[in-house]
Amino acid sequence: MWIPIILTIILLVAFLISIMALFTKRKKARITGFKSALTPICFYLIVITNVLAYWFEWLGIISWLMTIILLILAAYFTKYLLVA
Repeated sequence: MWIPIILTIILLVAFLISIMALFTKRKKARITGFKSALTPICFYLIVITNVLAYWFEWLGIISWLMTIILLILAAYFTKYLLVA
């Protein structure tokens, strides 16, 4: 009974750490603009979608469809990422 709660808390902590790391890396590299951030935003929306789908029992075609659409959008927006 406690395992899903503990795993969700761990996931959310890792999610917040990942967002902070992304912001600091973008600031350190002096990357500005919204287009280059669209791929990570899509991946973060996938995490939020799947956590909400799990907790509210929306594990149906809608959550799968949203995940697939966000993955396709993330792949499309990789053309705006800067080459290192």
